Amino acid sequence: VLIISVTTVSPFYSLIGSLASVLLFNWFFIAPKFSFHTYETEYAVTFAIMLISALITGTLAGKLKENARSSALEAFRVKVLFDTNQLLQGAGNTDDAIRITAGQIKKLVSRNVAVYPVNKNGALGKAIISDAGGSEGDTVFEEENERKTAEKVFHDRRDMDTSSLFNDGGSQYHAISINGHCYGVVCIRSDNDPLDGFEHSVLMSIIGECALTLENIHNEEEKKKASDAARNEQIRSNLLRSISHDIRTPLTSISGNASNLLYHYTQMDDEMRSQIFSDIYNDSEWLIELVENLLSISRLENGQMTIHLSVDILNDVIEESLKHIDGSSVRHHITVSDNEMILVKMDTRLIMQVLINLVNNAIKNTQIGSEIHIRSEKKDKYVMVSVIDNGPGIPDEIKPHIFELFYTGQNKVADGRRGLGLGLALCKSIIEAHNGTITLTDNKPSGCCFTFSLPLVEEVNTNEQIYNTGRGG
Repeated sequence: VLIISVTTVSPFYSLIGSLASVLLFNWFFIAPKFSFHTYETEYAVTFAIMLISALITGTLAGKLKENARSSALEAFRVKVLFDTNQLLQGAGNTDDAIRITAGQIKKLVSRNVAVYPVNKNGALGKAIISDAGGSEGDTVFEEENERKTAEKVFHDRRDMDTSSLFNDGGSQYHAISINGHCYGVVCIRSDNDPLDGFEHSVLMSIIGECALTLENIHNEEEKKKASDAARNEQIRSNLLRSISHDIRTPLTSISGNASNLLYHYTQMDDEMRSQIFSDIYNDSEWLIELVENLLSISRLENGQMTIHLSVDILNDVIEESLKHIDGSSVRHHITVSDNEMILVKMDTRLIMQVLINLVNNAIKNTQIGSEIHIRSEKKDKYVMVSVIDNGPGIPDEIKPHIFELFYTGQNKVADGRRGLGLGLALCKSIIEAHNGTITLTDNKPSGCCFTFSLPLVEEVNTNEQIYNTGRGG
């Protein structure tokens, strides 16, 4: 009787088993054996007691089996809820959270599930569908009636059940909402089989976990936007402050020198007039360099600068760049080592700007009479160009920030004495737009070595002459 009660699903089989056990006992063990007759009338009472005992035993065994099944099912549902919590904690974005939720609800209810997420425009996007068979795809969720119902739930923030409205069983709709904000709608096919109370409570817990996760992701995104906005505002403030300070100095110098020439020209000797003209020229050249760097940085950052690629001899580009460096270069010893002719596909104008900025940076931040060496050599599929000086060098704490926009450091290592912090950041953007890299190392025993790489001409597609970099190349 116990075996029948445990292995069958209906109490009817337990009743049949109880009657069969009494009859079989009478058949095999009560005289006359192998018949259903008995000589003793008291056996009728015994048989009745045995039947009642068998029925009670079968009923208890059936209830125990049902309780065990219910406990296992509840344990499974709790495990699904726990797994959902763990998976949602690792969700990196909204799409991940939505897909995890759809999959876990499908595992819980074993029915087709769809989640309509909210898109960037604040409306419901395309449904993310997870069917009970393990694949994605249920065209019912894409029907107009289903979507309209989901949109109604989204706007009203109230759950809805359409099981009684459609012959195909309809669906259940649940808003993924928290703190008055709705992040989507969950749709579950009903199939005319409503969820039990515990299953429904676990479902609502999963939807609540999803809403909380989506809110956290939304808050993180908003925090990042606010942080980026604050950083951009700080950059603008630094830019305006730096430009105001750095432009005022040369303009004041130009204005003062021009005033002296205007009112005291005849009183000056040739040497003094030559020095004043030289000062005016140097200050105006610095202002031109500043404006060029500002325009180039702006274009590269906004993806508006187009790189015009052409095959050119690197040696000639280096030689031409040295003709446009700071006028004070005569106080330094500049040498070039380029033992072989190297062909590189590049934007010659921009690479010249990189070389000019690096050499000028070395001139302005090293002592008079310093050695500045430009070296180029092939290495694997790249050409490595280095600008090396024997100046005081750059402190280790400044090196990680040396290529940051507007960073000048305590020793004003970028863009020289006026230190706006544009030149090296511009160099980095230009080199990366050419699919190269730029690094800073120490030159032993003292000084700096700026090295940038450019792909050799054999490694690029020579059929394409012009392409747009976008942001960062």
